[in-house]
Amino acid sequence: MPKALSTRIIGGIWWFFTLIIISSYTANLAAFLTVERMETAIDSADDLARQTKIEYGTVLDGATMNFFKKSHISTFEKMWAFMSSKPSSLVKSNEEGIQRVLSSDYALLMESTAIEYITQRNCNLTQIGGLIDSKGYGIGTPMGSPYRDRISIAILQLQESDEIHKMKERWWRAGGCPEEKNKEASALGIQNMGGIFIVLAAGLILSVVVAVAEFIYKLRKTAEREQRSFCSTMADEIRLSLTCQRRVKHKPQPPVMVKSDAVINMHTFNDRRLPGKDNMTCNTGLTPVFP
Repeated sequence: MPKALSTRIIGGIWWFFTLIIISSYTANLAAFLTVERMETAIDSADDLARQTKIEYGTVLDGATMNFFKKSHISTFEKMWAFMSSKPSSLVKSNEEGIQRVLSSDYALLMESTAIEYITQRNCNLTQIGGLIDSKGYGIGTPMGSPYRDRISIAILQLQESDEIHKMKERWWRAGGCPEEKNKEASALGIQNMGGIFIVLAAGLILSVVVAVAEFIYKLRKTAEREQRSFCSTMADEIRLSLTCQRRVKHKPQPPVMVKSDAVINMHTFNDRRLPGKDNMTCNTGLTPVFP
């Protein structure tokens, strides 16, 4: 454990930063795995044909039923074999099929235009996969009618001016269901992790301020102990830090004592009072003692 307060702050902030990063990664990974598990296994007609858990069908004697009945594509032939083997999979109308979809595991195959209109009015319904077949709507006129060319030219002009798309957005999508958001787990961006980086920067700045305060406090104590000026002590510390040398403590000089005449006379008087001062010796030898 670091001893200095500034170092402890840096260590604590870094541990907190690492903990948040690891926790965010773990949470995002768990969310990604959960979304992958919750995603439906049916995304196209091929997926629908390969399973038997979800029943599917069309409107009886409708255009979609005739398409599957006359198709020579292997996937659609397999789907028609499944629908023809279960007469209950065919419904009498679109309304009956929609109610069946809402109440049970059932998929209704119908025209894309009708599906788009219905899913914009009922948010509990959704369209799976792309278009199986592409067909368009037209306006029928009698043979040789003079209005045929005029209607065709007017429709082309509306398409080129994007008026048809505007009318569709106004009358079909206005007030309808919002577009379905992407269900995939999004990656963590700077907008998600920006706060932890701000905390890290604030911790580093705080540790720098505390380190400067500790450095100034130590310099003042050193200058007082060694009886030196604050500036000279700071210059020595900076020089030693830049040269990577150890600091040698300066011992304070002992105070200089000046003996006055009274002190000198007192010492001389004390020396005279000591008898045999010049003959005083110190015997340090050992004398044997016999019993």
